[in-house]
Amino acid sequence: MGAIDDKNINHELNLAWQFVERTGVNVFLTGKAGTGKTTFLRRLKERSPKRMVVVAPTGVAAINAGGVTIHSFFQFPLAPYIPNTSFRSSDEKYRFSKEKKNIIRTLDLLVIDEISMVRADLLDQIDAVLRLHKDRNRPFGGVQLLMIGDLSQLAPVVKDSEWTLLREYYTTPYFFGSLALQQTQHVTIELQHVYRQTDRTFIKILNEVRENRLTPESLALLNGRSIGVDSRFSEHPEFRTQNSELSEGTIRLTTHNATANCYNEERMNALKTLRFSFKAKVTGSFPETSYPAEETLVLKKGCQVMFLKNDSQGSRYYNGKLGEVTYVDGSKICVRGLEDNTEVEVEPEVWTNAHYVIDKDTKEIREEIEGEFRQYPLRLAWAITIHKSQGLTFNHAVLDVNAAFAVGQVYVALSRLRSLDGLVLTAPLTASAILTDTAVSNYMNVELEQARHTADSLTTLQRDYYLYQLTELFTFKELEWDFHRVLRLIDEHLYKVYPLLLKMYKQVDELFARDITAVSGTFYRQYATLVMQTEDYDTDRHLTERIHKAAVYFASQLDSLLKPLIDRTRLDSDNKEIKERITESVYALQQSFAQKRHLLTRVIACGFSVTAYLKEKAVGLLNAEQPAKRERKSRAAEKIEVDRNSDIKHPKLFRKLRAWRVTRAEELGRPVYGVLTQKALIGIVNELPVSGKELLRMPGFGRKSLEMFGKEILAIVQEYIDDNPKIFR
Repeated sequence: MGAIDDKNINHELNLAWQFVERTGVNVFLTGKAGTGKTTFLRRLKERSPKRMVVVAPTGVAAINAGGVTIHSFFQFPLAPYIPNTSFRSSDEKYRFSKEKKNIIRTLDLLVIDEISMVRADLLDQIDAVLRLHKDRNRPFGGVQLLMIGDLSQLAPVVKDSEWTLLREYYTTPYFFGSLALQQTQHVTIELQHVYRQTDRTFIKILNEVRENRLTPESLALLNGRSIGVDSRFSEHPEFRTQNSELSEGTIRLTTHNATANCYNEERMNALKTLRFSFKAKVTGSFPETSYPAEETLVLKKGCQVMFLKNDSQGSRYYNGKLGEVTYVDGSKICVRGLEDNTEVEVEPEVWTNAHYVIDKDTKEIREEIEGEFRQYPLRLAWAITIHKSQGLTFNHAVLDVNAAFAVGQVYVALSRLRSLDGLVLTAPLTASAILTDTAVSNYMNVELEQARHTADSLTTLQRDYYLYQLTELFTFKELEWDFHRVLRLIDEHLYKVYPLLLKMYKQVDELFARDITAVSGTFYRQYATLVMQTEDYDTDRHLTERIHKAAVYFASQLDSLLKPLIDRTRLDSDNKEIKERITESVYALQQSFAQKRHLLTRVIACGFSVTAYLKEKAVGLLNAEQPAKRERKSRAAEKIEVDRNSDIKHPKLFRKLRAWRVTRAEELGRPVYGVLTQKALIGIVNELPVSGKELLRMPGFGRKSLEMFGKEILAIVQEYIDDNPKIFR
């Protein structure tokens, strides 16, 4: 996979691509407004082979990023998260489906857009969920994070009551205060090239506002653009004013929704044309909080509007383009672009609310439409809030920002403009209106200093990532742990029932330690040395050969040691708790074995590469689940399968006695072990007692059982002996 920047002119974008694609390190991609962060994300989604999910802190941001909200994907409650606690609820909406668990378990990359608005506790809550469903010993479960955003823009929202709870654990509500993030290695990449602005004076002013170092000279330049301060605005054709109203093509950015709505309504009322209303069509599931346009759009001929979406049929309009309604009736809307003077007939557009699923055929993570919102992609746009303007670009705007109440609002508003010539302020700015946070400034100073050396670490991190994935392939600790869990269950609870099977497990345990665990440790030292000493480790022939031979060896060892044992492992217990542990443990062992066997087989067939390994790891995990699931259902239906390879010497008698036990238990209203315990049942089947005295020797079979059920049991045993004379010759 090549660089993500087609023209090969943006070093930082290409560097970000290399870090995301060829390492496992977490990446904070930042940069001034208009530096291409959104474009990078769109291309990443199109080209990356990694299994990714894109999330954002708000509904609008999620739709703009082509993802879902953090809270909807992870099904989080709205309450603050206290570290080292867990949210427990009987509410179904907080329970993950099997598919959601599989998406998380096979996830390579989590993209978080608009990271500046993500709170530290929310990031730690994500860490807790990822650890639960992936690797509990690694931050974020070992999932790579790509955090995109500009800390100089909108800050996270935290109420005083919430901060009272959180301040005991966090020094700042910003994402970089996350306890989990502080445990990880991450790189910061700052995009330098500004695509939105070319006015060097304006870029200089924006940088000063962003970095909280606005000079008196720059402040004077900004305030020189205030209505009433400079008479040129009343003469300039782009800013002709009458009673402080701006001419067409100019939008007003305000700090509060109420101000924007009031201003738009005043301008609408001033028009003498007819009103027409257009109701959105919502199908499926689409939360009102995520509506990307007005549910009821009200327009008049002559009103100023802004497009809310890129044209799905071509390039007639784009998100943020301003226009004037030239014709409107109950079924038709025409809009003239105020910049290009081109008129288009606008058709309804569709926004989708999607959730992530795993494709049954390809095993890839894909988006599945959950609901649709169909509406004309327009909104009244004499004024909008600064919050809604994030990500948009305007040639001309009037800023009403003296009532700024949040960190980054003034910077976001200013950075929407292409140049200083397009700016008008409703009133001179004061220093107090430009709100910044010293915690952000201090953090960014450190991060940007480290970012200067980021490129130097790329080669090392790529090598580390390759070595980590290779080590994961040839490490058998998880499989060994699952094997030992089954062994301990048999040894502690079922040793009397399955003595032969226990003996086999102990024999395999010794061989596993000698022929797999010890050999994998020796092999690690070999391939780690080769990787560290070889320049082109991913194509080196000697290393490739060693990997192939090792995959053949370990696949053979797994087939000879574990496969026969797993196939004959048929366990049951009268104890409900032990039975549940048996089911869970055997299922986990089957999955671990199938997953590791799949990966080794693919390496034998196709060789090893990080990209292929990541894909096969996810596919193998999902495929391994299916036979294990079918096996578990089969056992649940049959209770226990017995054959000639198990500890049960007479399977037919076992099935017959077991059926009798179930019938008698139902008649008496008892659990089956209240009639005959599993230990006694297997003892009878193996020893074939033909008298009451012999029955009493069976484990767990006492005189009361003999009085109640002795005659029936002995009759069944005798009938079996009589029907199978060849067995007893």
